[in-house]
Amino acid sequence: MNKIKLRENLQQFLLEDIGERDVTSTAIFPETENGEGSIIAKESGVLAGVEVIKECLHLFDSNIEVTLHKRDGEVLHPGDVIATVQGPIVYLLMAERIILNLLQRMSGIATLTYSAVMALDSNHTKICDTRKTTPGLRMFEKYAVTCGGGSNHRYGLYDGVMIKDNHISFSGGITNAVKAVKEKVGHMVKIEVETETKEEVLEAIEVGADVIMFDNRTPSEVSEFVKLVPKHIVTEASGGITIEQLREYGKTGVDFISLGMLTHSYKALDISFVTGWKRTEETE
Repeated sequence: MNKIKLRENLQQFLLEDIGERDVTSTAIFPETENGEGSIIAKESGVLAGVEVIKECLHLFDSNIEVTLHKRDGEVLHPGDVIATVQGPIVYLLMAERIILNLLQRMSGIATLTYSAVMALDSNHTKICDTRKTTPGLRMFEKYAVTCGGGSNHRYGLYDGVMIKDNHISFSGGITNAVKAVKEKVGHMVKIEVETETKEEVLEAIEVGADVIMFDNRTPSEVSEFVKLVPKHIVTEASGGITIEQLREYGKTGVDFISLGMLTHSYKALDISFVTGWKRTEETE
């Protein structure tokens, strides 16, 4: 993850949660009182987001000690210690919920992605995400997909052309839409076209699409369409594909299978912050 963007996002998350101050923690503990704790996994899954721990705590105090015991992409088991931290108690408690919220969600996405990759079990076809992410969390969620072994589709509307059904409808057809795009964007920007029929696939090939998506097609339809597409054009299947269907879609030879569920239908992984205070007060 981009560290500058990470810190900027974390600052906003902390400001949203803390506001002017943490009225509970600051009433109980002086800033000079130190403590320690551990971030632990309470269920099995795939870890994502350890960089959040250090960056979040260091926004309060760069001297807070953070020891990471696990890396992103590692499989977790109940009781595994992800990290230990030591520093001013008030800061540990202020950062706790933001850190856990992100770790739990990111690890949930990584775990679901890993399950999809394992279910697909392909040396050719790759799993990728979509733009169906939580507003404000796209960077975190897409990074989590990579921790689970998946790939990222475009990050937003700005880094790749994707001509969907509504673009095609409004512009009067695939050819019109692709030609209009080619007149406006540079040669470094790839053009993907969404298709649903054999005729649309052939039209997308003819007009020079770089990527062709087969939207809401059955495995047998995808298998048929893939055979029509020249090797230099990337193919993608998308639309309501479940984990149980992945193996069948993988057999079609399609290059990518995009799954919106990776970032909108995951279950957060249970991760907790457990304290072992060793309370001490710093002296000057």
